[in-house]
Amino acid sequence: MQVRSGTPIEWLVPLAFIFCAGWVVWHMPAFLLDFVPPDTESQFNRLAAQLQRNDVSPEMGGLFGGFADIIDWLAVVGMAVFGVIGVRTVQRAGMEFESWRAIDRVAVFIGRVTMMLVLLLTLVMLYEVVLRYIFERPTLWANETSLWLAGFVFLCAGLYAMQQRSHIRIVLLYDVVPRWLQRVFDTISTVLIVAFAFFLIYGGYGEAFDKFYRWETFGTAFDPPLPATIKPTILVIIGLVAVQAVINLISDWNKEEVHYGGEDLDEEEIERIKAQVGNEGVGDLDVTGRHVKAKD
Repeated sequence: MQVRSGTPIEWLVPLAFIFCAGWVVWHMPAFLLDFVPPDTESQFNRLAAQLQRNDVSPEMGGLFGGFADIIDWLAVVGMAVFGVIGVRTVQRAGMEFESWRAIDRVAVFIGRVTMMLVLLLTLVMLYEVVLRYIFERPTLWANETSLWLAGFVFLCAGLYAMQQRSHIRIVLLYDVVPRWLQRVFDTISTVLIVAFAFFLIYGGYGEAFDKFYRWETFGTAFDPPLPATIKPTILVIIGLVAVQAVINLISDWNKEEVHYGGEDLDEEEIERIKAQVGNEGVGDLDVTGRHVKAKD
């Protein structure tokens, strides 16, 4: 994967994907009513009421006699199209992990989407601050939307961190053992990650499906479907993290030497301090602050 600086497509495609995904999620009751209608009349009426309250385009009738209209279906198609375009066009930034397989593009594109979610989260918070403290007209939706976006950012960032090998490591023992033993450690950690993901998905699938099927909402004035979306996303992301851990193991298997300790050392900063201190060492100088100064 080639290295290149930020281009408009790297901003626009994730934003378009987020817009389409947000539209589909907000109108999910229409798809549930079309494909998996509830068994009870009360649940059916509840989903219909949610759709009526949240529908952005109520003037448009459902396609083929259903509840989801043409814009809803275009949003579904847009999610697929922009997802494929994003995965195929994503490029490695200069500071990102160098060795990428084609399948790593999925995690990297999700990382790009996460970055755009952080931007949107910041804009929502700024908008609420301006309205609340300048115009004294706070919104009903900004707080829950911030929580909603932050939940997705927290989850998706974990997948990106796994692909980038930037998660927290304790490498005191790992860095001093031979490569064959490092491979043993890598295999054990990957097996544990996959086992954890399996049991989490196995144990949480029923609850996640129930929340999604009932389209459980947050119960506030804005009433977004946080439980119906966050719980299934947890299981999806943890499954992708397990897959990514296996991919990392395969990608790093043939590396001759792997040392993670000291990666965060800034060589330029070290050389700057050396130049300031000189060849005679620190002596009576205090180098703990921002600038080198004489000790008191």
